[in-house]
Amino acid sequence: MHIVLDVSRLLSCVHRKSPTGIDRVEMAYARRWLSGPEQDVTFTAQSLWGWFAALPRDRVAALLDALEEVWEHGAPPGRGLRRAQRIALGLQAGLARGGGRASLQRRLRSVRNPVFLLVSHRSLDRQGPIGELRRAGARFVPLIHDLIPLTHPEYTRPRQAARHAARIANTAALADGVIVNSAATEAALRAHLAPHGRPAPPIAIAPLGIRPLRRPAALLPTEPYFLCLGTVEPRKNHQLLLHLWRDLAMEGRTSPRLLLCGRRGWENGSVLSLLDRCEALRGLVQEIGTPPDSQVTELLAGARALLFPSFTEGYGLPLAEALALGVPAICSDLPALREVGGNVPDYLDPLDGLGWRRAILDYAGPDSAARAAQLARLRHWHAPDWEAHFAEVDALLAEVTGKPVREPRPALAPIATRHSQPAPVGAMPA
Repeated sequence: MHIVLDVSRLLSCVHRKSPTGIDRVEMAYARRWLSGPEQDVTFTAQSLWGWFAALPRDRVAALLDALEEVWEHGAPPGRGLRRAQRIALGLQAGLARGGGRASLQRRLRSVRNPVFLLVSHRSLDRQGPIGELRRAGARFVPLIHDLIPLTHPEYTRPRQAARHAARIANTAALADGVIVNSAATEAALRAHLAPHGRPAPPIAIAPLGIRPLRRPAALLPTEPYFLCLGTVEPRKNHQLLLHLWRDLAMEGRTSPRLLLCGRRGWENGSVLSLLDRCEALRGLVQEIGTPPDSQVTELLAGARALLFPSFTEGYGLPLAEALALGVPAICSDLPALREVGGNVPDYLDPLDGLGWRRAILDYAGPDSAARAAQLARLRHWHAPDWEAHFAEVDALLAEVTGKPVREPRPALAPIATRHSQPAPVGAMPA
């Protein structure tokens, strides 16, 4: 088997100091296959014209090193980020010259059982470039992170629903196998594949691993605080927390504090107005932005709990990271989050404002019985790891390469509407 791994997303994320969850997944896949024999993998990326081309292995390795340095330690005074940008620019210039396209086509025709792995949603909405690789002999296996633009279009940008419908249509038409991150994502995917009128390809449920975490020796010496980790966007339900903290401020409380860790997202008018203009929140709520991983670990380790009031999720990396550090979590009662947390977190409806208030005030106290009970449950929780993830992926790839290539068929015209497919609340990305 020969893996053809797309790393286009890593080339495009060099202008950000911190990664998204999908960035981390593509990095984990690149590291996994970079650690193996050179003859087992070809790294590729998509050009501005759409076609895929082979990339030099040593330059991909250098890009991964530069990005990980930035993600872990930040980029003062920008040296690491500039290095990553230079490497990415050089790789993109090579793509523009087109030499790697012919090299990739020759590679596909000369190796045994090539499999094109696309582990970000990038490029999945265009059938032509993927079809070209399949015609050259490659099987196709994408990783679907979530169905949120189709199940909950109100939480995404307007064009995302149509783009995601095209991704799922192309998955139905072209995929020989599919990787998903949770059973919740699998259920939503099967529901959206069914209207395309052909049997679903084999699907592997492979929970995502997390980055290596080590609890800091000394925690931050501050008053009690809670941490909410994730992009500030409507789906994450920051509004519930901000209204709760505003009420606490109006009652004259000066503790606990709320730290928001994540960049500002889209369609956030009311939340941003609260952050920018609500004087009652000054000193109680603090935006941290997107600090490096080392600082996120320190902030998370010192929190009374992670707060995760999201309306819908495909997986839940922040929850896994919190529990891996021994930090309790109060989170929404969603199928995907229960897959990650099991019976450990305290789960609440994302609209239960009074329930969230009671839990937060309880956890803020030094003698919280609920927090102590969760810490006791946490001792029996096991963190998801990449080794287990790739064991599931390897089994799927073995199944896929042991069967004939699925004949592609034209994708049905994707129709993405608010009610394109009924889905239960919490059914499902990042």
